[in-house]
Amino acid sequence: MKRRAFITLLGGAAAWPLAARAQQTSGRTAKMPRVGMLMAGPAAHSAAILDPFYRGLHELGYVEGQNLAIERRDGDWKPDRLPALAAELVGLKVDIIVAWSTPTARAAKQATNSIPIIAAVMADPVGDELVANLARPGGNVTGTTFLGPELVPKRLQLLRDVVPGLARVAALWHPHAYGERTMASVVRDIEDAARTLGMQLQLVPADGPDDIAGAFSTMVKERADAFIVMPSPMLFGEHKRIVQLAANNRLPGMYQAREFVDAGGLMSYGANLDDLFRRTATYVDKILKGAKPADLPVERPTKFELVINLKAARTVGLTINRDILLVADEVIE
Repeated sequence: MKRRAFITLLGGAAAWPLAARAQQTSGRTAKMPRVGMLMAGPAAHSAAILDPFYRGLHELGYVEGQNLAIERRDGDWKPDRLPALAAELVGLKVDIIVAWSTPTARAAKQATNSIPIIAAVMADPVGDELVANLARPGGNVTGTTFLGPELVPKRLQLLRDVVPGLARVAALWHPHAYGERTMASVVRDIEDAARTLGMQLQLVPADGPDDIAGAFSTMVKERADAFIVMPSPMLFGEHKRIVQLAANNRLPGMYQAREFVDAGGLMSYGANLDDLFRRTATYVDKILKGAKPADLPVERPTKFELVINLKAARTVGLTINRDILLVADEVIE
């Protein structure tokens, strides 16, 4: 072998991740690690989540089909399907289950107490009984949280700052997005915030995608001045439809993530979910290298961003105060 070729080969081998290294060990083919992925929604709505996750895996040296196998199951926004899908992944004897959102994580935890579970973008991991505490999860579940419920009052305040004379606000919410304790906390938080800010609050439920159009009809009928989207994997998955319905009905909206604003929504305040999706890949890497979920702290976002879309503001007849624009992390022209 030529010296240059040998150096190139050696350098490439050194760059491989530990868990995905050398397919040949003592003359035998090493087992390729298998990751099971449990999605709450349909395959068509997974790109916003999976693209950054795969990017994170690639940054760590993993390529699906080369040094990592992925088994994926989609729940199609039907919670009753998740337990069977989780059990199916357990039956395949995957090395890790990546559960996207709290509902999928709960189904996975019910299906196994031995396979490591990475629960991505949880709402309240402790309140939903997924981990014992954030610093030391203590079981077979760890992952990331977007701290959604705690941000609801702040979002409502920012919406009032942008919409002059805001008196009647509708809250589009998914009643079964998370566990009962978490959902009760979410409702209590926004009711308290609305009361403090002197607003009349209208809770408008949407249990599935088919309920969203009717929810907007209800908001318009009840003459809401603006609306806020409550934290929910399903509502996030339907962000393009929600933004379009808001534009059609000329309703100013405050959203949970910047993906809504990128799609044409008015404003959002929250964690950068793209970054959290990408960071989820680091848990896969650590566990494949031998780390235990019980010892891996749940990662919380350290920065929250305010994003405003000026074109959307013009569409609903709003002029954004200059002081608000100055504190925004990003203004989309």
